Amino acid sequence: MASLRTARDVVGEWFDRVALESPARLTLGAFALTILLFTGLLKLPFATADGKSAPFIDALFIATSAVCVTGLSTVDTGTYWSPWGLAIIGLGIKVGGLGIMTLASLAGLAVSRRLGLTQRILAAGESRASGLGDLGSLLRTVVIVSTTVELTIAAILIPRFLTLDYGWAKSVGYSLFYGVSAFNNAGFSPDPVGLYPYAGDLWMLVPIGFGVLIGALGYPVYLNVLRQRNPTKWSLHTKLTLVTITVLSFISASFLALFEWTNPDTLGSASTAQTIGNVFFQSINQRSGGFASFDIGLAREQTWLLEDVLMFIGGGSGSTAGGIRVTTLAVLVLAAWAEARGRRDMEAFGKRIGTEVLRVAVSITLLGLLVVIVGTGIFMWQTDIALDRALYEVVSAYATCGLSTGITGSIDADAKMTLIITMYLGRVGSLTLASALMLNRQRRVIRYPSERPIIG
Repeated sequence: MASLRTARDVVGEWFDRVALESPARLTLGAFALTILLFTGLLKLPFATADGKSAPFIDALFIATSAVCVTGLSTVDTGTYWSPWGLAIIGLGIKVGGLGIMTLASLAGLAVSRRLGLTQRILAAGESRASGLGDLGSLLRTVVIVSTTVELTIAAILIPRFLTLDYGWAKSVGYSLFYGVSAFNNAGFSPDPVGLYPYAGDLWMLVPIGFGVLIGALGYPVYLNVLRQRNPTKWSLHTKLTLVTITVLSFISASFLALFEWTNPDTLGSASTAQTIGNVFFQSINQRSGGFASFDIGLAREQTWLLEDVLMFIGGGSGSTAGGIRVTTLAVLVLAAWAEARGRRDMEAFGKRIGTEVLRVAVSITLLGLLVVIVGTGIFMWQTDIALDRALYEVVSAYATCGLSTGITGSIDADAKMTLIITMYLGRVGSLTLASALMLNRQRRVIRYPSERPIIG
């Protein structure tokens, strides 16, 4: 027993050291191992509907898409996988969603412990709002909120599936799958044709859209709102997240209606009420949810461009959503606004935002652009697919959104591997870069003289 306890202590000390000193390595390794584990599970014969082992590249692709909560698929999810296969995918989504928020928590804790004394005192005061200094409460909040939302969605959908004569077992299974997929912004659907048959069904679209929206807010927002019921005392992060997501949702809904209202292949043939419902449902899913109530492949090219931008932005920091995150966009906009007004500082809601935050935001944005540009170029070279569709697919993979114009199932193994790598980088890239930059702060005694180059 003594040797067992010693080994356990050694493993525990190693994990603590890696988690607190190198969250970047922990993030990369944890997601890679989890993806390989679920790849092995999806390779088992009972995971497929025909009882044959899935090709390795497809199993790896779906495992990556599930764990990275993306939703892109090289096969038809509803017909290719058996009920056991769907259960494995659902478990992968759940594990991936919780892992994202847990690793984000560890990264935040590591950053707070590496700060100096004065900065730690300030961080401790702020942690009552953001939760980065209280890992236990934060993780409990993550588990409670995610499970509650997922079960609530399932409870609402079960009666609907029963009315469609799905039977109890299938109704419960599909409802739980949709609950997990919606909250974790995964976009996977167990129905063979996805949500297209439910385009005018508010009983289906409202709970799923609600789950996507809640999942995209992020754990710091959950913790802050649950602890502080007075909105005027919410943290700056919470206010920026809620305001930016609200503004983006209305902007995306407006432009989507403008572009697709008269398109007979998408929204043009529906009633006015159904079109409005689809517009708002899609505006929520355009940034990271990945669900679609109409065929994206039949949408107009300007809609693809709109969704490229929205997917790249993504959802809230520390959430199951992807992209560069809405607070990153907010900081960049505030910086441009401050410069346009001749202000020295970036300010919002009576708070000043430091220039170090702007540097991290710029770094994350440039990294995202680099991955998307290089990934799109490689993908086009491998497939000879036109720029508009290739860009859409790569942005969707990087932003872990899952929306597709319908080309994923027809690409070869090399192109699938490109999207796999893009999904992996999109999921761990921004978190890893942000934590690495925060932990790599150095104080230099000697500073070079200042000089301002000409910009623009």
